[in-house]
Order: sequence, then C-alpha cells, then structure tokens
Amino acid sequence: MANPQIDNGNFTRIANEILEHVMKLNLNGTQFRLLLAIWRFTYGFKRTKHELSVRYLANAISAGRNQVDRELSSLIERMIIVSYGNGARGSRILGFNKNWEEWGLPAPSPSLPQKPAKKPRKAKVVKNYPEDSTYYKMAVYFHDKVTAVAKDAGVEHLIKKANLQKYADEFRKLIELDGVDKHLAKDVMDWVTQDPFWRTNILSAAKLRQKFGELAIKMQAQKQPKQQKRIPQDPRDKEIAFQRWIQAGGDPNEFNWSD
Repeated sequence: MANPQIDNGNFTRIANEILEHVMKLNLNGTQFRLLLAIWRFTYGFKRTKHELSVRYLANAISAGRNQVDRELSSLIERMIIVSYGNGARGSRILGFNKNWEEWGLPAPSPSLPQKPAKKPRKAKVVKNYPEDSTYYKMAVYFHDKVTAVAKDAGVEHLIKKANLQKYADEFRKLIELDGVDKHLAKDVMDWVTQDPFWRTNILSAAKLRQKFGELAIKMQAQKQPKQQKRIPQDPRDKEIAFQRWIQAGGDPNEFNWSD
C-alpha cells in the first residue's frame, strides 16, 4: 500500500500565495499536469529552472508530444511558464513565473463553456514549431546571438522572456511570405549582431524582419569595395593646354591629346 511521507525529505515546497492564485486559473487538464510536472522537476529539486524536453514532459504526464507541445506553448504565451532559451542538450530551459500579476488572461477551455462576450476579439494564432524544425532552429540561432549582444550591452532584461515560437513564426514569414533566401537570412543575422550600430537596435526576430531589406543592402554595401569616382575632364582644358604648348615653342604634332 502506498504511504508517502514528507519526513524523508521528498517533498516540493510551493508558497500558499502561488497555490491561491493558481486555483483561479482557467487551465485545462494537460496544462495543469504540465504545471505540476515543471514544479516537480524544478522546485522539487530546489532549483528555479531546468532544461526539459517535450518528450520528457510527455512521458512524465503520460500525454502525446503534440498535445504537450501545444499546451506548453500556451502556458509560455500566457507567461505562467518562462522559457529561458535552449540548454546544452538543445531543449528549452523552463521555469515557473512566480509573479502572478504577469500571468495572461485564461485561454478558452474545451471542458468549461465560455460566456460569449459582446464584442469578441479574434485571438492571434501562433503556429507551434517542433524543436527540430528549420524555423525553430533559426529562432534559437538568432536568439543565442542577440542574447550575447544583450549581455554585452547590459540590456539582457529586454530579451529575457523572448518567445521562441514567435521568433520561429517571424522567420517562417520572412522565408515564405517575404521570399528571403535562408542563406541570406543567416548572413544578415551574423552581420547585424556584429555591426557596431545595428547590434543593439535589432534584438528580436520581429525587428529583424521589419528592417531586413535595409539591413541586407547595408551589409552588401560594406562588403563591396568603394570605388573612387572619376571626375570627367573638361575638353576645354586640353585646348588651353595645347595653346600653352605652342606658345612655349612646342611642336603641335608632338602634343599629347590623350587623357
């Protein structure tokens, strides 16, 4: 018969204030189980964040990977869970956001009917991108670069809560809608995070896409050597030089008319 006790030191400490506010959240079953799992593998080990893959969480709560990926993205979007980028194994580093005042509004739940509002607003749909997808990898690559820039400049707080799913969606739009070549996108990412001016002005995927055309032009201009403009010569200058040549006793046939 199962008889767990806290006397042996195996327990997870959660502040009552957190529990009281989580009680009021409109979470579906999968979201609530994910919240418990993240508490278990962070606070349960006396740490505030930890690298947790979708596969690991899916096994922990006995759910499908797509289902876990979708509901985890919702928790991150609502800022209940914070993603701190990718860890050494390539999975997201996750932690619980204790500041309940930052939590977003409840998402619609299939198990709880919602009272329709008078003027419903159409929710912005953000695609879910698997961690091994091209756009998600581009998001991680750029996020790592701007994170290094932000740390260097002392503005790390500006990208602390960056949403890699939104980054990935911006890169999808850049490639599929704007028609930008992936290799050019990488070149601009590398250049913009090294340029003395732009490196601290482009700290998000949305800003990169917004300014991409201007950035690509400036990058190409820097790579091309500057050619000195040649000032066209006034033909009257040669005529004046010829008259001076003759006045000085020079042979007209020996005068050099070439430039």
